[in-house]
Amino acid sequence: MQNKFLGTGHQGFHPLRKMRIALSGARYAVLHDFAVAYKVVLSAVILLWCFWYRQWIDFSIVFLATGMMMVAEIFNTTIEALCDFLEPQENAKIGIIKDIAAAAAGISILVWGVTLSLEAVHVWQAMR
Repeated sequence: MQNKFLGTGHQGFHPLRKMRIALSGARYAVLHDFAVAYKVVLSAVILLWCFWYRQWIDFSIVFLATGMMMVAEIFNTTIEALCDFLEPQENAKIGIIKDIAAAAAGISILVWGVTLSLEAVHVWQAMR
């Protein structure tokens, strides 16, 4: 795939190819990063529950919170991997960068957890 800014790589743009690459990255994150995997499983349970009981707004909120959490987790993992690749030795500045990335992921996890909990309670009450 050609980088339009750097002019590197192969020429051509195909939306299905980009989608395949994106899904491949998401699959890799779910299969190889436990922090992403268990959150996706918990979200899937709540999403199925919301879908089954036709709680569409709850479904949308959980879907959005899960997507934002996954984006933050994947960026955090990417930043940590890049930092480790560029500077394999202990470095205080790299540590700060990794801490900031982890804080962003932590905030998204907090929002995701609160959202999941509130929506689970809401769907549970709707079932009764």
